[in-house]
Amino acid sequence: MFEPVRIAPSLLSADFMQLGRDVALIEEAGAGFVHVDVMDGHFVPNLTMGVPVVKQLKRATSLPLDVHLMISNPLEQLPWFLDAGADLVTVHAEALDAEGLARAVAAIHAAGALAAVACKPHTPTGALAPVIADLDMVLVMSVEPGFSGQSYIEGTEDKVARVVEMARAVGAAPLVQVDGGISLSTAARVAAAGADVLVCGNAVYAADDPARALADIAAVADEARLAALAAHKEVSPACLLS
Repeated sequence: MFEPVRIAPSLLSADFMQLGRDVALIEEAGAGFVHVDVMDGHFVPNLTMGVPVVKQLKRATSLPLDVHLMISNPLEQLPWFLDAGADLVTVHAEALDAEGLARAVAAIHAAGALAAVACKPHTPTGALAPVIADLDMVLVMSVEPGFSGQSYIEGTEDKVARVVEMARAVGAAPLVQVDGGISLSTAARVAAAGADVLVCGNAVYAADDPARALADIAAVADEARLAALAAHKEVSPACLLS
């Protein structure tokens, strides 16, 4: 069955002096999530927002808060972000061993939130194996995490496809999110490979008309997703919408 691709605009590219306005803009435009990039200056070479911002966002929007923890000690900080109102929390496979990932996923689920694990561009998908059957989402990084505005790393769509096959092999179906360099020119490629959620920063917030940019990226991704599903099922795209 066809499911539309969801867009998760990254607040890292928003105007921090007008954050309430920029969150309202993407909510009205039909975003699926608010993507909140949390960086600690250790795991990645940048510092961004933290718990107080998540608390404020929870009161400011009805959209799910998709909190991406790019931090070196996620097990210690998870309770803070869960208490602050995170709806979906992503930890990095590179920050924890297999036991730590399992503990993180269990803690997120115990708090009633959705759990995700992220992989950097050069991290093998095998790092997901210990927990993929229990995940609600996998985040495939298509740039090195740390800064917005980077270019998409070629070949990421192949990694997306591998994650989809890996999940199917264990009878799981987590959402697959892609983050980094997503725009009109790259959205179709990752959507056709199986991506369900696209994180967009500058492609939305730096556009002359952010709402139109969001809609255009979603439309391109949906078209590619429909075509890929139709090719797999050997039916017309219209059949998948009926």
